[in-house]
Amino acid sequence: MKALEEKILAEGEVLPGNILKVGSFLNHQIDVDFVMEMGREIARLFDGAGVNKVLTIETSGIAVAMAAAAALHVPMVFAKKHQTGNLSGGLYTAVVHSYTHGTDYHVVVSRDYLRPQDRLLLVDDFLANGRALEGLLSIAEQAGASVAGAACAIEKGFQHGGDALRQKGLRVESLAIVESMSENGLTFRRQ
Repeated sequence: MKALEEKILAEGEVLPGNILKVGSFLNHQIDVDFVMEMGREIARLFDGAGVNKVLTIETSGIAVAMAAAAALHVPMVFAKKHQTGNLSGGLYTAVVHSYTHGTDYHVVVSRDYLRPQDRLLLVDDFLANGRALEGLLSIAEQAGASVAGAACAIEKGFQHGGDALRQKGLRVESLAIVESMSENGLTFRRQ
């Protein structure tokens, strides 16, 4: 998505440790109109794939997932990083490593919201090593749901998580793939 690449170049900042800061429009302050545009692009990419639900992980993935779900006219479910008192009954769980935060989360989804008849689209803001999507795949498998694919706003192609998931047969569509990144700038993968 050319508009996303341009926005990353204009507003993004490369931080030490291969962190791409896009807080001005994606994961701290949200440019709502732009995120809705990203959601429409994700819906276009998965048009005809039979998606009836979008699944993501809190927190930063929620905005992009909601935009995609709105454009697809389907519900969105998010895996919670912490079990809360209002989650009762059976849960689907997975351990997910956060590259940005350097920690593991035990994410949970109530069994009330995912069913075997669901055809899921997995959505997240970033794809680095693929651990978040692997966790969501595990939850989908536990629910007996099928997965149409995964969509991410920004993929760090040089970390190869997306490539590994594609090699396993998962359809992964990223709106922008950063091929290389340093304090001197970044380049995008041409698809």
